[in-house]
Amino acid sequence: MANTLKSQGSALGAIRPAQSGPGAMSIAVGALRLLFIVVIIVFTLFPVLWIISAAINPAGSMSSQTFIPQGVDSVDDMLVNVRALLEDPQVPFWTWVLNSLVVSSITTLLTLAISALSAYSFSRFRFTGRRQLLVTILLIQVFPNLLAMVALYLLLLQIGPYIPFLGLNQHGGLILLYLGGAMGVNTWLMKGFFDTIPRDIDESAMVDGATHWQTFVQLIFPLVRPVMAVVAILAFVGTLNEFVLARIILQDREKWTLMVGLFNFVEAEFSNDWGKFAAGALMAATPVVILYISLQKYIVGGLTQGAVKG
Repeated sequence: MANTLKSQGSALGAIRPAQSGPGAMSIAVGALRLLFIVVIIVFTLFPVLWIISAAINPAGSMSSQTFIPQGVDSVDDMLVNVRALLEDPQVPFWTWVLNSLVVSSITTLLTLAISALSAYSFSRFRFTGRRQLLVTILLIQVFPNLLAMVALYLLLLQIGPYIPFLGLNQHGGLILLYLGGAMGVNTWLMKGFFDTIPRDIDESAMVDGATHWQTFVQLIFPLVRPVMAVVAILAFVGTLNEFVLARIILQDREKWTLMVGLFNFVEAEFSNDWGKFAAGALMAATPVVILYISLQKYIVGGLTQGAVKG
């Protein structure tokens, strides 16, 4: 009997190390996941932290830039670049900010109107060439605007004498170019969301005598606010951060957008001012952050609900 108990005890002792194996494995996997997350967070936040460091660095030079700025003893030292940016009479910073906000806001509103009406038409109506038009819109978006820069420049050059506010060196002409790409991905994104809305709503409204416009404005529009918020964010941020077309079309300093104006601080070969550039970049990010915070409850729903037709 004693031998039997001893043999069972030795067997249990042999089993215990084997049972501790999966626990050690799970700890190791968890540690690797945590390490991976930390690396990704550091990799993501490092550029932001470096811009903040450059903005509060009084030296304003990339060659002397350190992650922890040197010579910063007070709040006044941290705001040297901000004051230089705002108080320099040669730098119309607030004019650039206003130009960017005006161009981005108008482009966003017109993009929402064009995309929503187009998506509603493609989702609810059946007409000849509907599928071909959808495919064509998607294929056109494959080619970036950079390939058409010369054509777009010549287009505005030809329009300018007849419609001056849509010509070169005009914000209207720049908005016109931005709207040229508004019907691509945005129309497809909105159409997928419109397809999830039951057609019974449209049919009930038609029975009650409502027109297509009344149905869209009074019934459908309130239901598509999440995807409208997503398209608004994409259009606003994309327009606010756009540089190439604005640099080509806008020639007068007073008409530059913020991105073009900030590039002016770092384009010279021997007179780069990274401190002002970084300070302006941080201030330019403020409207985007406010927009994301105010519309964050719509973002996830707008991106996911239209992905699968319900």
